[in-house]
Amino acid sequence: MGTETAIGIKAGLRQAEKARKYLTEKNLIRKDLKVSKDNSFIYFPVKKALRISNSYKIIEKEFEINEIKPKSYKEIVSVPENLKKDLPTSYDVIGDIILIKLTDNLTKYKEEIGKSLLKTNKNIKTVCLTQPVEGEFRTRNVEVISGEKRTKTIHKEYGLTFNVDVKKTYFSQRLSNERKRVANLVKTYEVVVDMFAGVAPFSIMIAKYASPKIVYAVDKNEEAVKLAIQNIKRNNILDKIEAIHTDAKEFYKIMSQKNEMADRVIMNLPFSAYLFFTHALKITNNKGVIHFYDILREDKIQDRINYLRKTAKENKITLAKLDMRKIKTYSPREFYIGLDITVKKNMPM
Repeated sequence: MGTETAIGIKAGLRQAEKARKYLTEKNLIRKDLKVSKDNSFIYFPVKKALRISNSYKIIEKEFEINEIKPKSYKEIVSVPENLKKDLPTSYDVIGDIILIKLTDNLTKYKEEIGKSLLKTNKNIKTVCLTQPVEGEFRTRNVEVISGEKRTKTIHKEYGLTFNVDVKKTYFSQRLSNERKRVANLVKTYEVVVDMFAGVAPFSIMIAKYASPKIVYAVDKNEEAVKLAIQNIKRNNILDKIEAIHTDAKEFYKIMSQKNEMADRVIMNLPFSAYLFFTHALKITNNKGVIHFYDILREDKIQDRINYLRKTAKENKITLAKLDMRKIKTYSPREFYIGLDITVKKNMPM
């Protein structure tokens, strides 16, 4: 840290607070330099020479430069002025990794943006450029643009810890409150099926903060299941969760073999969950609850609800209750929505 010769006000220790108050009210103290003191005096760096009274002396001395930390990466990033308006205002933080999306006109400056994010986020070790989630495993196209060359991290929420690989598995830290909300709804001795469990954050939250009979954490992605097993062990809930590597469409066969039905089903597979709704209905108890998640434009939400009602009717099932919530904004025109659906099976006469 360097120094700079500047004009200052010299005040005795007893008069210092009065001087500070006056200089602050007049906005005269230089914030880029540090106030200093010795055994007898305090020295205030000021913007201009100003005699307050005979009690204070105007001096010139060496002051330490005060390093002011920027509040946002946007304050220090080097990109053309006309592009600053396109810099993202938000990004995902998973463990010590930042995931950021950039428009095409900014990708040329990705390394500079990554460095700026590292400088302004002291707990971050890696910055990744990411594309939207896609494919049956809900993975992202991820490129490390700054920091440590890795995509694995440890994420913490509500006292739980999760091993996550942001490249090979799907994880959204923005659903932490939703996971806790669902866990609070689970009743004692419920059978819960997490159809697209990923690294098992929903399953583990429920097992840790509720009292289910069992939680089945199901996923087709083998890498996700491996991490789910690690997370189950890490959070000491081996007796409450069974991680299963299988296609959600085939899981009804396992439930049939176990002679079980689910009291609660979680369907966190945005964009594609509706394709599995019939399979969720197959394993859900009468009066059971399905937590269904999707990403939709607002004008398409009712169409999705109509599709779910139609699918249920075709399976001789009524959706007795359906509560819809907008959890978060996904893009300027799309919302991450949650539906709490109560299933009523029409029993044969």
